[in-house]
Formats: sequence, C-alpha cells, structure tokens
Amino acid sequence: MAAPPKGALAKWEKVRSFALGLPGATEEFPWGETVVKVNKKIFVFLGVDDGSHPLGIGVKLKDEAMHAHALSCPGAEPSGYGLGKAGWVQIPLAVRGAPTADVLCDWVEESYRTIATKKLIAELEAR
Repeated sequence: MAAPPKGALAKWEKVRSFALGLPGATEEFPWGETVVKVNKKIFVFLGVDDGSHPLGIGVKLKDEAMHAHALSCPGAEPSGYGLGKAGWVQIPLAVRGAPTADVLCDWVEESYRTIATKKLIAELEAR
C-alpha cells in the first residue's frame, strides 16, 4: 500500500483541520472512513488517509456554480449510493489539476452551510 502523495495529503489535512474548526463540527469514523459532522449529519466525507484508496473528499454543493465547478475538476464525479442526486460530489486530491486547498475549504464551508443550523451559521458568520 503506497503512501498518498505529500501535496495531496497536505491538502487533505488542511481541509480536515478547516472542517473541524467550524462551529459544532465533530469527527467520526463510520465504515473505517473519516467524516466530519454537524448536528449528527455528515457535511464532508474525507475517506481514508492510509494510502489504501486515493485521497479525496466528498461535499454537498447546493450552489449550482460551485457544483458545476466541482464536477469540472479532473476525476470528480457525483458521489455514489444515490448521494450524487442530492448534490454530493466526490473530488480526488492526488490528480493533476486538482483544486487548491483554499477552493476545497470553500466547498467544505458551503457543504457545512447546507446542513448546519441557522444558529451555527450565525456563529460562523460572527467570526
């Protein structure tokens, strides 16, 4: 099992850290994968970072422009298990032309906003 590429791992770690810094966010490990939740609902899938699968993230993007941009990234696709129909997109991190960590964090925040309560979003905006 190969270690993930350093650049992709650095992006993954930045996205994870950003997600966990959002109000009310908690990390859990269902199915052996890393996810970050708010209100007991997942807002970002982080998969595994042990090299057993390519590094990537899954986010829910309701904003049409963001959703289209995410799907235009190399290797990106609607998430499986029917989640794609609800706006979830799976984005690989270790491919040439993958989005920057800052763009990924914007998408994570958008995903968070679709799931978090108004009170938590107000807390985020007050920062």
